[in-house]
Amino acid sequence: MKTLLTMTAVIEAGAGVALLGFPSATASLLLGSSLDSPAAASLARVGGAGILALAIVCWLARPDAQSLASRGLVVAMLFYNIAVAGVLATASLGDGLHGVLFWPAVAFHVTMSVWCVTSLLRKDQRAGR
Repeated sequence: MKTLLTMTAVIEAGAGVALLGFPSATASLLLGSSLDSPAAASLARVGGAGILALAIVCWLARPDAQSLASRGLVVAMLFYNIAVAGVLATASLGDGLHGVLFWPAVAFHVTMSVWCVTSLLRKDQRAGR
């Protein structure tokens, strides 16, 4: 789980900082459309702050990767990754949005979801559950 937490922390920190600092450019790269209003940019920054918070907690949990709290964090990350992949799929299929980073982002979140499930199952098998 330590590697999972480390990778999540590093990659999501980059995404969070990008959304906080450059919300419209980040949206354009991801969805192929810039943010047209100050409200949209502000909401993207809020999302960026949330993603950065996830990165921070993943980074701080690395030394204690086998604890029950870290397991709970991985379950929350599983939900996050599935939700992001679903939101992006809806944006593409429903609204026709997709930028240069769209498919890499979808693939990343699907891969991370699988990694989360694998980590959780491995822990269950070791515990004899």
